Amino acid sequence: MKIETRAVHAGRHIDPATGAVTLPIHLSTTFERSPDGEYPLGYSYSREGNPNRQALEVCLADLEGGKEALAFSSGLAVTTAVVQGLQPGDHILAPDDAYYGLRRVVGGLFERWPIEVSYVDITNLDALAAALRPNTRLIWVETPSNPLMKIADLAAIASLARAAGPHVMTICDGTFATPVLQRPLEFGIDLVTHSTTKYIGGHSDVIGGALITLYPNYLFERARLAQTYGGGVPSPFDCWLTLRGIGTLPYRVRAQAENALRVARFLRQHPAVEAVHYPGLEEHPGHQVAARQMAAFGGMLSFQVRGGRETAMAAAARCRLFIRATSLGGPHSLIEHRASVEGPGTKVPQNLLRLSIGLEHADDLSEDLEQALAGVERLP
Repeated sequence: MKIETRAVHAGRHIDPATGAVTLPIHLSTTFERSPDGEYPLGYSYSREGNPNRQALEVCLADLEGGKEALAFSSGLAVTTAVVQGLQPGDHILAPDDAYYGLRRVVGGLFERWPIEVSYVDITNLDALAAALRPNTRLIWVETPSNPLMKIADLAAIASLARAAGPHVMTICDGTFATPVLQRPLEFGIDLVTHSTTKYIGGHSDVIGGALITLYPNYLFERARLAQTYGGGVPSPFDCWLTLRGIGTLPYRVRAQAENALRVARFLRQHPAVEAVHYPGLEEHPGHQVAARQMAAFGGMLSFQVRGGRETAMAAAARCRLFIRATSLGGPHSLIEHRASVEGPGTKVPQNLLRLSIGLEHADDLSEDLEQALAGVERLP
């Protein structure tokens, strides 16, 4: 079946008790034992398993083409569970522009573990190969990356990891692309992680995360233990909301990607814009790789305003449709000064603004940016 059909049907069933087409919300924290002490319906305690969470996990595994999925309370809960599954002294290779939350988990939360990490330009396969060590256990991939929209070659990285030996696994953060636009497991990546808060939930009203595996492996099983006994599970209502959002995922994401391409093309010809970072533009250095492994180029882009931090902040402040807020993937278009969000030590250019393109009309979004940038052009 096509992904539009699977997004509507995977993980769902008609409620046998009432005939309800929409899955009921099962709020019970505990489930009845049979007289012999067993759990014939498969559920014992909601932290260990819940019908709503099971439905979401089945759906996510189906959409990604994976064997199994785990739903977590947030995207960072997934990151924490995966890193915790490594042994002290293990080595991670990660992008030099990795999501700053990964840096906080590895360098802060697990600082005393410790886990070794090398941040490299993951678009440079020679640099990636040179950074491999005997104790490398995981190559962490983000594509498109946040916020510079760099594109990593998934098939080449998966091949590099396999050549290094069975002890090197790969994981891809698929949040920016979603399984509608890119399915890393099809390129040989071992694990996929998502912040389901973003495009998968799709309405900026529920926080969640997911981990999907291509095959049984120790990192996935250790993440399952972290989910069950660490307690980082989403509530039944959170799972229900996320599954509700998935039903429209293919159509939302395609519309956002179409809007983003139109906005990117508008920005690249604007005299107040120094650079536009969007893989859908032919001049983007990762355009050819993105065209090969993505169905469309996504709803995220960033651009650099001519001038410094103050000019960029002024442009964001003048926007009327774009909302100044962190996050992405919802129906509203958002704008943020990313360096301010990441704080001291950020590698993000101070004149960069990140855009999450929503479901408004692309012409209206371009006009909003036009008037915002026209205002800063007149600044002394």
